Amino acid sequence: MTGSSFEFDIPQSLIQRARSGEAAAFEQIYRRFERPVFNLAQRMLGDAEAAREILQDAMLKVFQRIGQYRSDAPFWAWLRQIATNEALMRLRRDKHLDDRAEVPDVIDEAAPPWVRADSAALERALDRLSALTRSVLWLYHVEGYAHSEIAEQLGKTISFSKSQVARGTARLRELLDGGPTEPIQATAEAQRSTATPGTATPPQTLARLLHGEPSMPPTTFVENPL
Repeated sequence: MTGSSFEFDIPQSLIQRARSGEAAAFEQIYRRFERPVFNLAQRMLGDAEAAREILQDAMLKVFQRIGQYRSDAPFWAWLRQIATNEALMRLRRDKHLDDRAEVPDVIDEAAPPWVRADSAALERALDRLSALTRSVLWLYHVEGYAHSEIAEQLGKTISFSKSQVARGTARLRELLDGGPTEPIQATAEAQRSTATPGTATPPQTLARLLHGEPSMPPTTFVENPL
């Protein structure tokens, strides 16, 4: 696991209160998870307005189905799965998951392209990926899903998930480091060239660079969604 932003312990007492229909308990759960849900949807869909709709739809389903939650799994993981399913449904509806190409498994031993990346440059590079590739990268590297789990959710093979990660990683490296297209990292490199010597940026993970980065539009909590 890479440390999902959803990973937060919710007291069983709060869940029980929400199950009983207490609006204040619903709101606490909503406020705790609204940013992780929006963030996930924004990363997968690349559209802030669509992400806001996913947030509302996903949280409505959480409230409608909270009676089905079983404590043998963390509440945050159960809620995250609902949000992921909503985002994938939107991608299917918009036909962003119709990519049947697979490539042989390739072991990329090079450091991930975001290890020394600038967060703004990485944002721009991610925006250039297809919605499908970006979604698989996010689910795998940030949310910690296994290839088998991603494949099951997409209705694809494990090799397909691996190929999307390999393809996305290669494309990010191309965009950040240069290649057939102009290097997106150029501005960041220019900024670093004027930085004080000895203040190199430490290696980063994709999650650390991007958690909470999207600007989330204001949302309205619906007091009685059931």
